[in-house]
Amino acid sequence: MENSYNSLSVAVEDLQKKGYTEDFNLVEEGIESKSLKKEWKAGELDVVKFYRFEGMSNPADNSILYVIETQDGNKGLLVDNYSAKSDYLSPEMVKKLNITHEK
Repeated sequence: MENSYNSLSVAVEDLQKKGYTEDFNLVEEGIESKSLKKEWKAGELDVVKFYRFEGMSNPADNSILYVIETQDGNKGLLVDNYSAKSDYLSPEMVKKLNITHEK
């Protein structure tokens, strides 16, 4: 996986080519795939990597791309904004998405 991408669209395209094809959405306890009609709780998934993207002119355009693998072998992407997490997610899912910087 790349260390960085110039844009969200370039990252999504490249990661999809690498097999991260599911489009995940946040739900209270974890994530869902509408195409698979399935949900995974926070303990059933791993955030493999994340990428931050900042809007050029509007701070509201900031987003994070999460690269996710589920324990049952599904691989996909989740796009989220910087501030939505704590409003409606379980503490377990907030912890799973918590971004820490390696030293």
